Amino acid sequence: MEILNLTLPAALQTLLPNAVPVNHLGLFREPTTLQPVEYYNNLPFHKAPNSTNTSAAQLAILLDPVIATGGTCAAAIQTLREWGVQKILVIAVLGNEDGLRRASQESAEGVEIWVGDVDKGINARGMIIPGIGDVGDRLFLTLGK
Repeated sequence: MEILNLTLPAALQTLLPNAVPVNHLGLFREPTTLQPVEYYNNLPFHKAPNSTNTSAAQLAILLDPVIATGGTCAAAIQTLREWGVQKILVIAVLGNEDGLRRASQESAEGVEIWVGDVDKGINARGMIIPGIGDVGDRLFLTLGK
């Protein structure tokens, strides 16, 4: 099992019976196009084209704090599938109905999405309404910059 860190893996580690490896797949949403951009990927032993990745985890837990448009979550799921993960569990604090639908349609087979709450809409900037604000700003203390 692998845990992919988009936010706080230490809290999740305390819930598991044994420690597991943590890898980071960093994606952000480009503000004008709202398209996902991968800025970091430390998945071990990347799969070569047309080969089987025997080092890929059977299960990956993907932590995504907010699923608004669903683009970054769908891109992360696609990257994990290409790496060879068979089952993906996505855990999010908040989601938007359309974004959750988009993320779940990326690869319905073997993907479960658990979300704390669902808000109905997003604004033109791709932010959930009423939402909780920009999680990256909150996490990295960049509010108002």
